[in-house]
Amino acid sequence: MSTSRPDEDDIEASKAPLMDHIIELRSRLIRSLIALVGGFILSFAFARYIYNFLVWPYDYVIRAMTGKPATMIFTAPQEFFLTQVKVAFYAGVFLSFPVIATQLYMFVAPGLYKHERRAFLPYLVATPVFFLLGATLVYFMLPGILGFFASMQEDGTNGIKIELLPKVSEYLSLIMTLTLAFGVVFQLPVVLTLLAQIGLVTSTQLKTYRRYAIIIAFIVAAVLTPPDPLSQISLALPTILLYELTIFAVRYVERRAEREKGKSSTGTDLTLS
Repeated sequence: MSTSRPDEDDIEASKAPLMDHIIELRSRLIRSLIALVGGFILSFAFARYIYNFLVWPYDYVIRAMTGKPATMIFTAPQEFFLTQVKVAFYAGVFLSFPVIATQLYMFVAPGLYKHERRAFLPYLVATPVFFLLGATLVYFMLPGILGFFASMQEDGTNGIKIELLPKVSEYLSLIMTLTLAFGVVFQLPVVLTLLAQIGLVTSTQLKTYRRYAIIIAFIVAAVLTPPDPLSQISLALPTILLYELTIFAVRYVERRAEREKGKSSTGTDLTLS
């Protein structure tokens, strides 16, 4: 008489030869690539508008300081065109991520138990959500950061005029660096909660190493952000807050695991009796 569990039977039923897995992987990659190319083409059609949206924080700062619209430059004929290509690529990745993530999940799901699939899916959804939260925070913090840089201009009363005229490509690089930094840092709850789910991290450990986490947060902020105190503090403080929220999330995961373990033990006892 077979003693295998239903979820083990599901995995056995989903087993396939290696060549079938390779063919499936190829089809998943092709679909992901089509989604990425489609997202890129669509984004390129609106690349100028997307870039203008990214420039709004800088324009807001300059208008507040001078009452005039901001001025940006490009010093090579192809620079602004290539900048729009980069904008379209980044936007295309964001638009196609749901398709790419879905294809990834559909490829690995047959090799997971039912409870593992249920546990994995929320993290797949939470990853872009938290990245978007980090990017949104950057966007609304940019006026303060750019205002700090713009305040270093000199009007010529001391003999020389120093004016901020950012290049379109360098401005995009700054935005993308900050967005990526905040987006990665905002994955902290997702990563630590996932580690807690598989038993590698506990809430007690997170509380014990809180002081070290605070120091690491400021070090990471100093490395990932531009070399000004405002940018570094703006990244470090949300990171520390996320760490504290992660402790509560990990504790919730632990309590849920304890309840499920208790139910499982009760069910086993009833069966034996």
